[in-house]
Amino acid sequence: MRKRIEKLIKVSLLSIGILIALFLLIALLYGHRDIPVSELKEKYAPSPSLFVSIGGMDVHYRNEGNSSESVPLVLIHGTGSSLHTFDSWVDELKKDYRVIRMDLPGFGLTGPFPDRNYSIENYVVFIEDFLSSQGIKSCVLAGNSLGGQIAWRFTVKNPQTVEKLILIDAAGYPRAAKSEPIAFKIAGIPLLNKVLTFITPRSIVRSSVENVYADKTKVNEVLVDRYFDLSLREGNRQALVDRIKSFNDPDPIGLIKTIQKPTLVLWGEKDLLIPLEIAHRFHQDLPNDSLVILKDLGHVPMEESPVESLGPVLSFLDN
Repeated sequence: MRKRIEKLIKVSLLSIGILIALFLLIALLYGHRDIPVSELKEKYAPSPSLFVSIGGMDVHYRNEGNSSESVPLVLIHGTGSSLHTFDSWVDELKKDYRVIRMDLPGFGLTGPFPDRNYSIENYVVFIEDFLSSQGIKSCVLAGNSLGGQIAWRFTVKNPQTVEKLILIDAAGYPRAAKSEPIAFKIAGIPLLNKVLTFITPRSIVRSSVENVYADKTKVNEVLVDRYFDLSLREGNRQALVDRIKSFNDPDPIGLIKTIQKPTLVLWGEKDLLIPLEIAHRFHQDLPNDSLVILKDLGHVPMEESPVESLGPVLSFLDN
């Protein structure tokens, strides 16, 4: 009996030793320190990038195009992304419009909410404070994914501020994902999500970006580098974990029917994260909207096919 116990102890210690060695090897191969904000700014915040202090955060934003326009187009990105997701759109839009975009708290260069509160209500307050800091009293509001959810929730609360609304593969209805980025899955698993905050393989970032594209061949190294680098901004990895915890917070979806503003619902036909049926729910519930479905595109059409996805936006703005 004693020998059996000793053997069991030896086997257990050996197993623990192997697990520790394996963990240390993974940490050595895939562990990444945060990239200093100063280094990230040099690479991802050249002119016309600006910063403004809001709620204890140094918010990264850009204000481009026709500066005399009093009703700008305000663009809001999604979870894990940054203002750069709209780069190609803005290159065209700024020729005729004033376009403002920002890195949401928890993502890009802005960094995390100091109180780690990633509820939609807190994001709506952030947008209110950001627009106030820019002296904006009226705008056209557009958002992708999380950004779309913030946009329609902001519109419900502040209808006097929004002239038109653009929802791009927007969140808000109960989640019905057919496929999720692996980074989202890991961030939602207790204990394992702790590891994600300091072990972040670049391959996970690549896989997560490919997950939201219909055409994976369009995911190039420059794009992956940007997503990967900005995920290593101090606090952003923990912010993703905190944000994923808020995914199941109930949304007052009944209020969508109260939105009277002209709305464009723009959707990638092959979006697997927020499938096309959600676009039809918005179309059914919004009393004053147009639905445009983008064939063979995924969850981030403004990145995947900027020209095709921008066409309906320009038509909507011009009408």
